Amino acid sequence: MVREIGLPIRFATSFSEHPTDAQLVEECKRGNLRAYERLYEQHAPRMKSLALRLLGSRADAEDAVQDAFLKVYRAMAGFDGNSALSTWMYRILINCCYDVLRRQQRAAEAPVTREPAADSKVSLKIALERALARINERPRLVFVMFEVEGLKHSEIAAILQVPEGTSRNWLFEAKRDLKRILTETSR
Repeated sequence: MVREIGLPIRFATSFSEHPTDAQLVEECKRGNLRAYERLYEQHAPRMKSLALRLLGSRADAEDAVQDAFLKVYRAMAGFDGNSALSTWMYRILINCCYDVLRRQQRAAEAPVTREPAADSKVSLKIALERALARINERPRLVFVMFEVEGLKHSEIAAILQVPEGTSRNWLFEAKRDLKRILTETSR
């Protein structure tokens, strides 16, 4: 067995067609790289979507997701299962996105402006992306997680480590601010 980053590595194993997160976690803890790849296959698309909306750049989003999965890999042995695996992974991803934003702000010595994704062609989508970039960070994050990613307030609260009522309040703020901004720009 080879040791890398503190975990033994195994390559061969068979999985059921749709292993649960709990099964994959146990296999990852045993050093099974295929289990880790399956976790990536199952969770990366949604994580990339969230990171893209937070960072505004596909390259930055992909970097943040890669960094998050590296941190997940390194910390997997310590995952205790007290929260859902996705909650734990999203918390790591959001911290990685914040790291990217902080690096960008330090490099530019000015607030980062987020442009909509390059493939945004519909004018309403562009207007919404621009409006989202103008609202406060926490309400924007909750809006994206709830409205775009389909997470429940209980999941968002666990990821952000805030009360569920705070998540609901930030969603209300985001919708109110988006409505105001979109109304102003349509005049």
